[in-house]
Amino acid sequence: MNRALFLLFVTISSSGAALRATGGRYDMKTINMYSHNHQKGYWEYHLEWCPKYRKPIFAEQALKKDCEQILKEAAAAKGAMLAELAVMPDHIHTIAITDKPMPLSELEFYLKGRSSYELMKKHPELRKQYWGGNLWSRSTFSRTVGLDGEKARNYVRNQHDIHQRKILDYN
Repeated sequence: MNRALFLLFVTISSSGAALRATGGRYDMKTINMYSHNHQKGYWEYHLEWCPKYRKPIFAEQALKKDCEQILKEAAAAKGAMLAELAVMPDHIHTIAITDKPMPLSELEFYLKGRSSYELMKKHPELRKQYWGGNLWSRSTFSRTVGLDGEKARNYVRNQHDIHQRKILDYN
């Protein structure tokens, strides 16, 4: 393999506010870096979780729209931004960007807890299905997003296409 293929040249702009990685097979766009407590970096996470029993509760458009709005507000309250969000009928995909390093589990649990509380408050009929008061299952998928950030964003963006093709295959 060509050694140059794996080389990554990192150049910080004169203002120090952007990071550009070029060379090899990676070609990232300009990324805004954040400064916090003598740390400079960029924290991007790919998160996925589903409702208990994998019930397709978000097939209903009103519930889906409320969930999207609540998740965006919850992320903003925690100091994060949801760069991508896909609310599927039976699970959630999101790319979250934070302005400071925080434990990934803290962000996940906050988004799940806050959205569960708000959704149950707005839609009391959910309490009949989820009588224990827990909307989300305990399991999650999470990872930090590095050089393949655009790949992860495209994956979240195109979730509807992937699942739609699977549904059409059964017809």
